[in-house]
Amino acid sequence: MKEKTSNSGLITEVISPTVADANPTRRKLIQSIGSASILSLIDPMVKAGAWAAGSDAPEKTDVKVSFIALTDCSSVVMANHLGLDKKYGVKIIPTKEASWAAIRDKLVNGENDMSHILYGLMYGLQMGIGGQQKDMSLLMSLNNNGQAITLSKALYQKGVTDGASLKAVMDKEKRDYTFAQTFPTGTHAMWLYYWLANYGINPFKDAKIITVPPPQMVANMRSGNMDGYCVGEPWNARAIIDGIGFTAITTQAIWQDHPEKALGTTSDFAKKYPNTCRAVTAAILEAGKYIDASTTNKHATAEVVSAPSFVNTDVSVIQDRMMGRYNNGIGKTWDDPHAMKFYNDGLATFPYLSDGMWFMTQHKRWGLLKEHPDYLAVAKKVNNIAIYKDAATASKTPLPKSDMRSSKLFDGVVWNGSNPAAYADSFKIKA
Repeated sequence: MKEKTSNSGLITEVISPTVADANPTRRKLIQSIGSASILSLIDPMVKAGAWAAGSDAPEKTDVKVSFIALTDCSSVVMANHLGLDKKYGVKIIPTKEASWAAIRDKLVNGENDMSHILYGLMYGLQMGIGGQQKDMSLLMSLNNNGQAITLSKALYQKGVTDGASLKAVMDKEKRDYTFAQTFPTGTHAMWLYYWLANYGINPFKDAKIITVPPPQMVANMRSGNMDGYCVGEPWNARAIIDGIGFTAITTQAIWQDHPEKALGTTSDFAKKYPNTCRAVTAAILEAGKYIDASTTNKHATAEVVSAPSFVNTDVSVIQDRMMGRYNNGIGKTWDDPHAMKFYNDGLATFPYLSDGMWFMTQHKRWGLLKEHPDYLAVAKKVNNIAIYKDAATASKTPLPKSDMRSSKLFDGVVWNGSNPAAYADSFKIKA
């Protein structure tokens, strides 16, 4: 009697040299029974997908996923902390980086496998702006909402409370006004530019724009290097607690349930390791579901991600805005129903094609793209909806009815992806 074992140690065939070898029909029957037994051991939700090469096993099990010290890295961190990655046969290794430029470089050169990354940065790389051109694969949206524009207390003392009063002060007191974003093609740059332009402030003609890594925003404002900035939490809340800034507007007030960070990798990695990408995406989907499920879970998440190895700040700085408890620093408090969302029954995580197209319209608006691209074709190339749907099946995440969605921004302009070139050209203030 001879046993044949797989790499995992399971017996896949039991072959008798006298009976099975002499009877080909019997040998085939025994082999088929062995295969059926193995399949019965596989989680039916995992087995439901059609994975590469007839196997659902991740091709690469240890996966370095880089992140920046921001609250919206939470689902990446919690996927590992809760052991959800093990459920799908991978080990997520959260890898902290200092800036989005470092995130970009280490992702493109293969030092890191995937990243918590700015949605717009992914498209910048795809289009060859904000870095060397590299085909990218956006696996999922990590969150909606939860960013803000912070202005200095010095501006507040001059009467600035919002965009309109900022414009009035800038017109009255002529000087160089400096505003910071976190990366030229990224989400924070686009929210900042959109907001300023809505009030008649051309970000490139009427102000100086600088790039500052998220964790360094508060220190730079404290030292007087800037009048305002757009960044993710908790660095807006931190400025208020430290008494140096106030929230002029949240980004969800600019665009309710807007796309924010993404889980990104290179196209090369996604093609080489599709099962790994599916497994990591599924684990992070479950982590997002856990975070959104209750205030208890949000508090537990804040406790974890506040640690020095992750965001490195006080728990209270993270948890209030994660739970939607807002204080703008100049007398207004409110409970925000559109605070940071990590799951929202799959609506916050789906990689809508229209979301990716929106960033390209703004890149064109501000002169980062010189010509109109084929917006839809590029979005279909970058947003890896096929892998997302496999991960959604494995994690029991609901899918939306369409790969596109419609949104009305705070200026009343509707974006639905139907005519991106006309949309990009329609703005009064542009490059």
